[in-house]
Formats: sequence, structure tokens, C-alpha cells
Amino acid sequence: MEYNTDHFLSMLAKMNISLSDKQLQQFMTYYEMLIEKNKVMNLTAITDFDEVVEKHFVDSVSLIQVVDLHHPLKVIDLGTGAGFPGIPLKIVFPELNVVLADSLNKRLVFLNEVIDALGLTEIYTVHGRAEDLARMPEYREQFDLCVSRAVANLSTLAEYCLPFVRLGGKFISYKLGECENEVAAAKSAIFLLGGKVEDVYKFSIGEAQRAFISLTKANGTSKKYPRKAGMPSKNPL
Repeated sequence: MEYNTDHFLSMLAKMNISLSDKQLQQFMTYYEMLIEKNKVMNLTAITDFDEVVEKHFVDSVSLIQVVDLHHPLKVIDLGTGAGFPGIPLKIVFPELNVVLADSLNKRLVFLNEVIDALGLTEIYTVHGRAEDLARMPEYREQFDLCVSRAVANLSTLAEYCLPFVRLGGKFISYKLGECENEVAAAKSAIFLLGGKVEDVYKFSIGEAQRAFISLTKANGTSKKYPRKAGMPSKNPL
């Protein structure tokens, strides 16, 4: 099927991103697989091509505005869901080494199909809850960058995500535009977990107001975090 990709390419151009024909085709294949799978599995409420482009694809790769992605960073996408932001980031910045983590295995089965169909390498899926994965030596404090578009308050997300980040690395949370109160409320939790608020970067994609909250890993995370499954969301620090 043919799609009008002009809007997509112009939005990317504003971030100094240009796609090869192969990369553009990878996005089209991803879109088609997403829509097809969405008929039998709840992956996204957004299915219109232009909306998926704007609210999923462009939103995912807009991370380039706050971090240089043009070299082989180790990245973990926590709560990846339908593969956002991890798969769009991998398509555009193939040097990245990406782990897609999710607690629902059937989503990961789909993402492995996408990875195969797109011919992506150095991208892996891992099944498990953040609270459990973060205690495994192969994941704990092993990543240059942790990203998450998951919907949760920042205190909870920091407890899930900061344990994965190496000293000097970053956790960047994708948020809606207004997040100052959330950042203020999470500051003590972030400090407790070894993090430091580096920046809150606000921008817009079409009509949508968006923000990145960038945390730097300043100190090691105490072994008592994350707490056992369910606690970070039920009772944020």
C-alpha cells in the first residue's frame, strides 16, 4: 500500500533527520504489522497513518533533541509495549544497541516478528517486570541510557528505571508538556535512587505539547531498590 510520507519526512527534517529508502520502508513495514496485529491484540488506540507517524514514530525519535544518538549506546526501553520508542530509535540510529523490556510476553512475540521482518540487529527483547529485571547482574547499572514512554508518575518511573543506568548514564522519561509539579514531587525519590534532575526539555509535535525529563545517574542505586513487585506504583517513594 502507498502512503503519503511527505509530512513524516518534513517533521524529521526539522530535527535534522533524513531517512534512507531502506529506513523509510522499515517504518512502513512496521506500521503495517502494527495495524494488522492490533486487530487481534491491543497495541495502540491510534491507527491512522498520519497519527501513528506523529504520535508514535516522530515522538519516539525526537529524543535526538536531548541526547546524541549517533554512536553505539547501550539503551533499554522499559515498558516498551508496541515497541515505542525503542524500534523507531533503532531504525533511525542503527548504531544503538537496544533492549526492549516488557512484562507481557505476547507483545514481545510481536516485536520479535517486527525485528525479523525489518532485518534489525543488535536489538533484543526481554520478558519480565522491571522490579525483577533490575536485580539481575546482566541488567543492573549496565546501560548508558534508559528510556520509557510508560504512563506512571516520575517517582515510580525513577525507581523502575534508574537501577538499570550506569554511573554517568541517563534515564529520560517521555512526558506530556506540563510536568514541573511532577518533577518537584519526585526530587527526593530521585536523589534517594542515585539520580539528579539534569533538564526538563519542552517541545511540541503538531498540536501536542511534549517534554523530556532527563535524569543523570550521579550515585549508585542502593540494593534495596527497586522494591518488590507492585510496590513502586502502589506506594511511590
